Amino acid sequence: MNDALAPLKALLKAAQRVAIFTGAGISTESGVPDFRSPGGIWSRLTPIDFKDFIRSEDMRRESWRRKIEIDRDMQVAEPNRGHRAVAELLRRGQAQAVITQNIDGLHQRSGIPDHAMIELHGNGTYASCLDCSKRYELAPIVEAFTRDDRLPHCEGCGGFIKSATISFGQSMPETAMRRAEAEALACDLFLVLGSSLVVYPAAGFPRIARRNGAKLVIVNREETDQDRLADLVLRTDIGPTLGEAIGID
Repeated sequence: MNDALAPLKALLKAAQRVAIFTGAGISTESGVPDFRSPGGIWSRLTPIDFKDFIRSEDMRRESWRRKIEIDRDMQVAEPNRGHRAVAELLRRGQAQAVITQNIDGLHQRSGIPDHAMIELHGNGTYASCLDCSKRYELAPIVEAFTRDDRLPHCEGCGGFIKSATISFGQSMPETAMRRAEAEALACDLFLVLGSSLVVYPAAGFPRIARRNGAKLVIVNREETDQDRLADLVLRTDIGPTLGEAIGID
């Protein structure tokens, strides 16, 4: 492993600013399912489009039913060595932020502050009102829904409350997209961890960084469409790879 990681160690040592981009692969090592993989929830159920959530009470109810099912795995998951290694890169000042496609909050639980997180697909650990953006914790919503099938409504404006994730058909968060592009343009090393790089526009950020002269490293168990653009591709587990490369357990 040490010899195989020599190129990664050299690239990390030479980098002045690392942009870190994480996908489902870093969290599957904590037991969080990849919803898009074979057997995942999206292979069994058609995703609920945002416009259907808005127009249909039945779809809102189904959305919350699925949310509760998904959370059974997310709630017992703990940050793994890969999450801790990412947090260490920020602690050392080599990276300023983490761009993530994940919604599980494991990066924050590994010690990364909210302000350093760029969540492209939102956050599944809380809910918010679609009209006034008021934040709601999940436990009371889940309790009421499980008890009597009650859908949540905002106590302030009466709007629909939804998990604070980006649904199919919902606009990407403009602030997060701008911040992610800025990180891609500012870095000299773009590090992809556990993403298949097929979901756009998020998967466009490695290309932006590469065109701007940054080195590109992809650590992912499976082949990606951008492997041919990368300076280094490692098809290995993220935790052991990055943990050993930067010297943390």
